[in-house]
Amino acid sequence: SKIALSFGAEGIGLCRTEHMFFAPERILAVREMIFANSKEDRQKALDKILPFQREDFEGIFTQMNGLPVNIRLLDPPLHEFLPHKESEMQELAGALEVDLKVIEQRQNSLHEFNPMLGHRGCRLGVTYPEIYKMQVRAIMEAAVNSAEKGINVIPELMIPLIATAKELEILKEESLEVIAKVFKEKNKEIKYK
Repeated sequence: SKIALSFGAEGIGLCRTEHMFFAPERILAVREMIFANSKEDRQKALDKILPFQREDFEGIFTQMNGLPVNIRLLDPPLHEFLPHKESEMQELAGALEVDLKVIEQRQNSLHEFNPMLGHRGCRLGVTYPEIYKMQVRAIMEAAVNSAEKGINVIPELMIPLIATAKELEILKEESLEVIAKVFKEKNKEIKYK
């Protein structure tokens, strides 16, 4: 954000949240989420990711003070977060305390012939709503925290790859519920379009 401003940016048109997940201390939690066998286990992994996301958004909002930031919720298919080298897969198997075959099977089950048309973007958010709910919470908590520090925050949320009105209806409603919940917890008035 700081570099973009130095080049004359007047906001952020596309903040790609998936790039925030690849740091070594974050990718394991993302992979834990992918290998979770229940909603509860998935939520435990997402609870590890939430503070990272919130911190990133606070940094972005601070830099972009008074400028719009369009944040795209998670877009790529989940297989893009899995290791590709055998040594990395063995390392992941050790970290998750599972057999290497489990890693290979999940990799194969998530691989898509044409990932541009597959289980990604909003379809991922419909299947696993807790992922988008975590991201929306992180964005809104960061917005409130930043505003409390005097930062003029202008967040815009993008739900990616909408193909049908029903997808947008479901995910917009869930996002608005999370936003309302965060503002209620923070004892703030909601002001959004």
